[in-house]
Amino acid sequence: FHNSECNFSSIVVKAGQISNPLLNCSKMAYTVQANIAMRDVGTWVLPQHLSGVRKSYREVIDVSWGDPHRAGVKPLSFVRQVLAACLYPELMDGDKLMVDVKQRAQRLLGTCAGGSVGSYCATAGIPQILQSISQYIMRRDGGVPCHPENIYISPGSQWALTNILKVLVNSEASPRTGVLIPVPCHSTTIISLTTLGAVAVPYYLREERGWALEMEELQRALDSAKGVCNPVALYMINPGNPAGYVQSRKSIQEVIRFAAEKKLFLLADEVYQDCVYGKESEFVSYKRALAEIGAPLSDSVELASFHTASKGLMGECGLRTGYVELVNLDPAVMKHINNLFSTNSCPILGQIALDVMVNPPQPGDPSYPLYLKVRHFYLPASLAQNVRRVEEVINSFPDFSCQPLEGGAFAFPRVFLPPKAIERAKEAGLQPDTFYCLRLLEEAGVLFSPGTEYGQKEGTYHIRFCIMTPTDTMEEILRRLSAFHEQFMKEFS
Repeated sequence: FHNSECNFSSIVVKAGQISNPLLNCSKMAYTVQANIAMRDVGTWVLPQHLSGVRKSYREVIDVSWGDPHRAGVKPLSFVRQVLAACLYPELMDGDKLMVDVKQRAQRLLGTCAGGSVGSYCATAGIPQILQSISQYIMRRDGGVPCHPENIYISPGSQWALTNILKVLVNSEASPRTGVLIPVPCHSTTIISLTTLGAVAVPYYLREERGWALEMEELQRALDSAKGVCNPVALYMINPGNPAGYVQSRKSIQEVIRFAAEKKLFLLADEVYQDCVYGKESEFVSYKRALAEIGAPLSDSVELASFHTASKGLMGECGLRTGYVELVNLDPAVMKHINNLFSTNSCPILGQIALDVMVNPPQPGDPSYPLYLKVRHFYLPASLAQNVRRVEEVINSFPDFSCQPLEGGAFAFPRVFLPPKAIERAKEAGLQPDTFYCLRLLEEAGVLFSPGTEYGQKEGTYHIRFCIMTPTDTMEEILRRLSAFHEQFMKEFS
C-alpha cells in the first residue's frame, strides 16, 4: 500500500519482529492485534484510497468478523420487536406488534426492577432469565439437571471466559500457569491468555483429517509443557472457530477422560452450537457428554461451558451478551467467581435477547410462522448453500484445500503460496498469508483474516472468512476471490 492513510504493513511488520518461544503466545497476540488493526481500516477504506488507483469494485466486502449482520444477514424480527417493545413500552399500545411479542415484552419488563430496562439487576443476571436459560440447557441436554445458581450472564461469552481464566491463572506463580489451546484457535482467547500472563500450550488439530483432535497430540502438548509451565486447564472450541469442525460424542468423551486423568479444568467454548450443517454431524454439549459418562467423573470433572446470543443464527454481536454454566466447582470458588462477575453485569437488553434465544416462538404463537420460515428454513438453507458453494469453488483451485465444513461460521482453507509470493512477503516484513489478504483487499475489495492470526503449523498458510452471509454476497465474494487468485498466482509463478 502506498497511500499513507492506509499504511497497514507498518503495523504488521512489528508483529513479525517479535520472538516466538515454544510455548509463548506473545507473538501471536501481537499479530492478532495487528490484523485487527488491518480489519478496522478495511471497514472504511474506499477503492480510490488504495494505492491512489480506482479499482473495479465499489465497496469493500468485510467477512473477516463472525458478524452476520455486518455481512448483510437481517436480524430476526421477533428478537428486535421484543427488544423495541421493552425499550419503548408505548409501542405496545398500538396494533403493529403481534400479541405474543407484547406478552413477552410485558413479562420481561415485569422481571426488571421498576419495570424498566434502565434499572440495575442482580450480579448473575435477572433471576427469571437465569431460570429460562437453565430450562433451555435441560431441554438441550436431554434432561440432565441444570441449576440457575450455576449460571452467570455476562457482557459477552469472551468476557465470561476471561473471568474464569482469572480464577485459574496465577500470574505470580513459578512456573507460570499453562492452558492447553487448540491450533488453530479463536484469536481473542490468545490475547486474554497473554494479558493474564498465562502460557498457551498448543495442541494441533489434524487438518488432513477434517481438523480432528487426537489424544496422542493432547499428550504430546502436555509433555511439552514440562519444565516450562504448570498446565491447569484444557480449552476446547466446538463447533470450531476458525476451522469448521464439529466434535463427535466419542471425541468429547475421550477429552473428558483425558482431563479427568490429568486433573485439568475443562473450558468448553460452545457459542456456535446452533450452527451445525454437516449431514452426519450433531452438536453434543460437553456437559451432556460428561453426564452420560456417569460417576465418578460426572461428579468430579470441573467444567465451564460458554454460549452467547452474539454468534450463530441470532448474530446479535452488538448486544454483547452471553453466559457461562459452571459444573462441579467448589462453593468457595463459586463465591470468588460471583465477586468477579459483580464488576460488570450484562446490560438488560442483552439479557432479554438471551431469553428470546432460549425461548423462541412456539407452534400456535402468532409470530411462529415467520420465525419458523426465517430461523429454521431460510437461514439454514442459505448457510447450507454457502457451504456447498465455498467447498465447490475453493477446492476447484489447484492451490487451495478446504476441509469439509461441518459447523461454525467460518471457512478456513489452506492456500499453497508460490515461493516468489512468500519471498515478497518476507521482503515487506509480512507473514505470507497476511500479504495475500492485504493484496486481496487492495485488488478485489474483499477483507479476509490471515491464518497467522489463529496459529497454524509451520510452513502452512490459511485464510479465514465468515460464511454467514446472504447467498448473493457469498457469490460475489467467490467471484472476486477467483479472479484475484488467478492473477495473484500468475504474478508470482
